[in-house]
Amino acid sequence: MSILITGGSKGLGRAVALRFAAHGAEVFINYSSDTAAAEQTASEVADAGGIPYLVQADLGTIEGAHAAVDAVTSVTDRLDQVVHCAVNPSVRGPVLEIDPAAFMAAMQCNGSSLIPLVQCALPLMTRGSSVTFVTSRGAEVVVPGYAAVGVPKAAAEVLMKYLAVELAPLGIRANTVSAATLDTSALRAVLSDEEAEARLTRAAELNPSGRRVELAEVVDAIEFLCSDRAVMIQGQRLSVDGGFYLR
Repeated sequence: MSILITGGSKGLGRAVALRFAAHGAEVFINYSSDTAAAEQTASEVADAGGIPYLVQADLGTIEGAHAAVDAVTSVTDRLDQVVHCAVNPSVRGPVLEIDPAAFMAAMQCNGSSLIPLVQCALPLMTRGSSVTFVTSRGAEVVVPGYAAVGVPKAAAEVLMKYLAVELAPLGIRANTVSAATLDTSALRAVLSDEEAEARLTRAAELNPSGRRVELAEVVDAIEFLCSDRAVMIQGQRLSVDGGFYLR
């Protein structure tokens, strides 16, 4: 099995990489700039039984998205899974104050990069392959300062439905996983440590299940959607939130 994970060196992407490493997969770990974190994740993937490949590419550009898949093509002629976890959380603030150029780059990384990624990956994908996009609550409701993440994720959720219809005749699935607030580097890039801890505590308090969602629980959902057990699940949005989104 081979899997390309965008944003695979940290947070949820790293957790996905380690899970698939346990199955002995070829794990293509895409990252943008933090080489130390990527190398650490690659080492952990190898220790877990996977075969790691580092793929440095900026998904904030179309060329970067192409480069990510080109790196996979240089190693293998088959790609079973694409899991899009990459996010650019650095553009934040009110919409009326955001730099338009920075916002458009964030739109590309956080959502529309799906188009060049899937187009380039398609020759490597076969019947049974799947594409999974990770989204968040900011795609549904207004979260202050989160527009550069929430807006592209909302667009990408719709895009995944269109992709599902086009990929289904080829036996390739496209689905979305929406996670409740997780303790990741992306969250702490948007918020101060104090704000992040407060957000995580509040999420746990408001969750009907009585606690916050853990990374491994979101990975469980992604792993399921990538498996043969999900063969007839197409264009769906699976929320892993303990009921938090119901309120």
